[in-house]
Amino acid sequence: MGERVYLDWNATAPLRVEARQAMIAAMDVVGNPSSVHAEGRGAKALVERARAQVAAALGATGSDVVFLSGATEGAALAMAGRGLSSAAVEHEAVAAWGDGALSVDSDGYVSVDVPGDSVLQLANSETGVMQDLPAGLALSDMTQAFGKVPVAFDWSGVDMALISAHKLGGPKGIGALVIRRGLDVVSQIRGGGQEMGRRSGTENIIGIAGFGAAAEAAARDLEEGASARVAQLRTFLETSLEGAGNPTILVGKESKRLPNTSCLITPGWRGETQVMALDLAGFAVSAGSACSSGKVRSSAVLSAMGFGPGEADCAIRVSIGPDTTEDQVGRFVETFLRLRNRRR
Repeated sequence: MGERVYLDWNATAPLRVEARQAMIAAMDVVGNPSSVHAEGRGAKALVERARAQVAAALGATGSDVVFLSGATEGAALAMAGRGLSSAAVEHEAVAAWGDGALSVDSDGYVSVDVPGDSVLQLANSETGVMQDLPAGLALSDMTQAFGKVPVAFDWSGVDMALISAHKLGGPKGIGALVIRRGLDVVSQIRGGGQEMGRRSGTENIIGIAGFGAAAEAAARDLEEGASARVAQLRTFLETSLEGAGNPTILVGKESKRLPNTSCLITPGWRGETQVMALDLAGFAVSAGSACSSGKVRSSAVLSAMGFGPGEADCAIRVSIGPDTTEDQVGRFVETFLRLRNRRR
């Protein structure tokens, strides 16, 4: 078997060189950011530099970035006790706090009746379908979109947003809740009052430094056209499959989607089986969200879009990134078709 090909960027993106370098440098920072001496001020400066980097990349200059362990913690901080309306296509970390009442159509689009009482993702992790966010929306999960497409939080009209470092090439275990200036949340982790009193606990300065560097690098890549290049590769992948005359369904084909995501349904060929066969052939893909793909049940996202169990159970997600090559995509298509035809 040749070199493995990683096609699961929506689960986690490979660590960027810039993030690695920033984290290594942060390991030598001695002080506690809450200490007032020179060492503490140095650590605090590192945190604030990363905060500025993340805010700039998100278009959030007029808002507050609250660092925490990830978007899952951010969802709890933003949603606990609020009873926000949500849709079945939301990530489980958000759906756990929402009421699931918002409707979803066959293209994956969500209808929001009362934005101020609702949460709505910007992009779906399984299908890549992107939503139009209504002004005054209480919360948006921007985790999958941030770093893949240009995002302007301040212009979105959204009150709060969830983001995570490892989806754009930063380290795992660090994320942020972005809060529009003038709003606040009730702290769920109390103690020393770090992060402007919203999330106590000594800051993870190594992870924060990596997050800031990754966000800055991702923003630079977008300015240099990375999104368009990735979209061309995704189009190559999907047109190659369609040209082969195969029975695979391209989910959300006519919808606005992330440039890097393809959700493929091949009726009669279970997603878990496809993932294992492709893994043995040297390709890393998934059967859905990384947080739920190990559970034996149909995708809630695809079910909400109207796909029955016979289809929803037979889906895989292929998600690529700036480092993915045309050769890798071509090899995947060839292998996918060979495995599918062998099964038939």
